[in-house]
Amino acid sequence: MSVSGAIRPAAPVRALNLALLVLYPIAWGAPLMRAGLLPLFGLKEISVLTGLQSLWASDVFLALIVALFALVAPMLKTVCLTLIHFGAIGPRGLPALRILGKLAMADVFLIALYVTLAKGIGVGRIETAWGLYLFTFCVLASLWVSHKTQQSHENR
Repeated sequence: MSVSGAIRPAAPVRALNLALLVLYPIAWGAPLMRAGLLPLFGLKEISVLTGLQSLWASDVFLALIVALFALVAPMLKTVCLTLIHFGAIGPRGLPALRILGKLAMADVFLIALYVTLAKGIGVGRIETAWGLYLFTFCVLASLWVSHKTQQSHENR
């Protein structure tokens, strides 16, 4: 049941995009880093969601903006890609995908995180955690899936 003129990238591209529907939420809850004031004290695990919780406590408006651009837009982009891949909306969904791709700031958020890790916090200690690698994979995979989908459309 596909729409006439549906964009059908290779099966691995579609499968990876479906996996992102599960992997993104896992990455948001996974520890990105462990941070602490001094090496003698325990390190606190920080994830995307705990970061948003902290931001929510201090600035609700900013927390909503970050949640929109770092969580909602990337997930909507992934859902939109899924609908395009399986012919539910066809090529007419590509303009929406381009807009969502520009709004999905997960890649910018990730770069900011790496800069924070590289600079350190001065007094304390920061260690990377497995969630940072998973989140990095999700962002890069999403960019690749978008590229391959666009490429499939152009090659039709």
